[in-house]
Amino acid sequence: MRDLSGKTAFITGGASGIGLAMAHAFGEAGMSVMLADIEAEALDAAVRGLEERQIRAASVICDVSVRGAVQAAAQRTIDTFGKVHVLCNNAGVGGGGLISDVKPADWDWVVEVNLMGVVYGMETFLPLIRSHGEGGYVVNTASMAGMVSPPGMEPYNATKFAVVALSEGWRLQLAPENIGVGVLCPGFVRTNIDKSARNRPDRFGGPGEVELGVASALVQAGIDPTQVGVRVREAILNDELYIFTHTNMRGAVEERFARIMAGFDAAEASPALKGVESALPEIVTHLGG
Repeated sequence: MRDLSGKTAFITGGASGIGLAMAHAFGEAGMSVMLADIEAEALDAAVRGLEERQIRAASVICDVSVRGAVQAAAQRTIDTFGKVHVLCNNAGVGGGGLISDVKPADWDWVVEVNLMGVVYGMETFLPLIRSHGEGGYVVNTASMAGMVSPPGMEPYNATKFAVVALSEGWRLQLAPENIGVGVLCPGFVRTNIDKSARNRPDRFGGPGEVELGVASALVQAGIDPTQVGVRVREAILNDELYIFTHTNMRGAVEERFARIMAGFDAAEASPALKGVESALPEIVTHLGG
């Protein structure tokens, strides 16, 4: 997308943090924004703040872990603004702990919000973006934890790796339709993700505390969400796939890639694989384009 003026964005997790920062950045470019979140008071305050800056905004209560709630939020958006051009699957929760401490309900909650929330968002809004034929963009919020996997955060890391994978595949599928896909992979940002269990639904164990350990302090010492919002706007205009915000984490990714390449080196030297040949599908040579 080269021009955002007059377009509409739907943003989950939009009442605070990165979601609200994206709303402000998009509004500055002339977009209308629909904020979706599960916190009514925070949504009301967020909309007031946007309107004070002359940004056209509205809100809707939406639990992204419920397919029907996402569908209802989409209808509310169409009723309010007529069209949707930019979808931001941004809502997310933190979760982790020692292997023996992570409960089934913890897994269910993190997977349903962080992964299935993205799936529900795409399956619901893609037909709406396709319907107007004006093109669009989808931003899926992952994390640097979708590129490297710190121990003790496995439920969170697994969902963020999955969001990266979804984004890579969807980008290739949708490029011919003038619908871009980018995956936001921030490092530590000053958000409330370390307090996300305050809103955990009863079916996932109810409100409580999230085990983030040292990561909680790092979150509160992170960069301002405003910078992330502007970075996302920039990436949409430049049609970027990987949207990074913390260049100082390049080394951690390079170390992971080096370990992966070492695995290939070991395979090439393996007596067990000597003489083994396999056909390589053409599509494999074009992944990530």
